[in-house]
Amino acid sequence: MTKCIVFPGQGSQYLGMGRYLKENFDVSKRVFEEIDNALNQNLSEIIFGNDIKKLNLTENTQPAIMAVSIATFEALKKEKAINIDNFNLCAGHSLGEYSALVASESINLSDAAKILKKRGQAMQNAVPVGEGGMAAVLNMDIESLEKFIIEKNFQTVEISNDNCPGQCVISGAKKEIDEIVILLKKELKKKSIPLPVSAPFHCNMMKPAAEELKDFMADFDFRNPKIPLVSNVSAKAEHLSDEIKNLLIKCIFSRVKWRDTVSFFSDNKILEAVECGPGKALTNMFKRFEFEIKCLKLDNLEDIKNYE
Repeated sequence: MTKCIVFPGQGSQYLGMGRYLKENFDVSKRVFEEIDNALNQNLSEIIFGNDIKKLNLTENTQPAIMAVSIATFEALKKEKAINIDNFNLCAGHSLGEYSALVASESINLSDAAKILKKRGQAMQNAVPVGEGGMAAVLNMDIESLEKFIIEKNFQTVEISNDNCPGQCVISGAKKEIDEIVILLKKELKKKSIPLPVSAPFHCNMMKPAAEELKDFMADFDFRNPKIPLVSNVSAKAEHLSDEIKNLLIKCIFSRVKWRDTVSFFSDNKILEAVECGPGKALTNMFKRFEFEIKCLKLDNLEDIKNYE
């Protein structure tokens, strides 16, 4: 069977995520320890603690989700005697791309943690808190939404995530995001949900963050992944480390093309996807497609034990 493995992004975090991994798998415990050492920070304490505000700080959220995702993958490898070569393609939603690259042996775990910490800091610092915003727009196709943004002459609003049929996310200046949410409801009867984020991700307002991360990433070695990565930006299989590195930088201010990514999986005869990490956001997105791709989540001990 042709399979892909996918890794979740920001928004999938929750307090205590991955605790079962630390308690049941030595290989997973070592993942958390290595990341704590790499960051010179007790990130594990934040993940398994009781302060959701600390976990939701994007500089903590990003390496935390990657930590749990890789701890999950290491547990799966140990429990089921598989490796990355059992999958044909890999992908990740935004920061999940770094998890995919660790799993496919393109970057080291400790390097990925350091890059994601810096990525989170750069993205937060690019726009002062309170000046940017994001909102999920439900049950509206992307073409109609793009047309509406242009017609209303919004200067900063962009579609930042094209997730699946009936779900897009917009980013921009908070004032304009608040305004378009009202107009979508008033004029088109479309529901939008403002997101509890501290910065407007994946739009042009993030370009300063991309420049900062580009300089930081220059010191890190990337290798060609063991299996191709389907990029959020290109929505096609990428094999070469230099191009992947460039796309990771571009992703910070570019649209996450998850709908196109899943379409690529379908076009390449993928029959099963495995969501490796906290939550089930990607599994739920797969359900909204007409493609016959079965998606399995791995977010608890039973999920791993029952994996076939």
